[in-house]
Amino acid sequence: MAMSIKSHLPFFAFSLFVLGACNPEKPPVTQEVQESTETALPDTKLTAGKTVYEANCAGCHDASVAGAPKPGDKPAWTTRIATGMDVMVKKSIDGFEGKAGAMPPKGGNAMLTDEEVTNAVMYMVSQST
Repeated sequence: MAMSIKSHLPFFAFSLFVLGACNPEKPPVTQEVQESTETALPDTKLTAGKTVYEANCAGCHDASVAGAPKPGDKPAWTTRIATGMDVMVKKSIDGFEGKAGAMPPKGGNAMLTDEEVTNAVMYMVSQST
């Protein structure tokens, strides 16, 4: 029996080593990493939003079709921005008709995801504040 324990000793030692290395708790995120993630995330979304805007939104917004506000036209965006991002995004996703014009759901491209539309709205707002 003593021989049996000795022959399994390397296996047990290795198992304890592996189990000791496994820690189900993640180490805390440092403030520096957290801050860099928070600042990079909006930049990534704005870059993605610009891409969506250029491919899907610019045709109407750059020409102010049906009252679409041009990015950078601060007077046209002031009242829209005052309603809040959630309202602007909802109207952009669901579509709407108002006194100043109309917008089809997702700008007429049903293939866009809600996130893509949100990013495009964030991009246009960033150009207009």
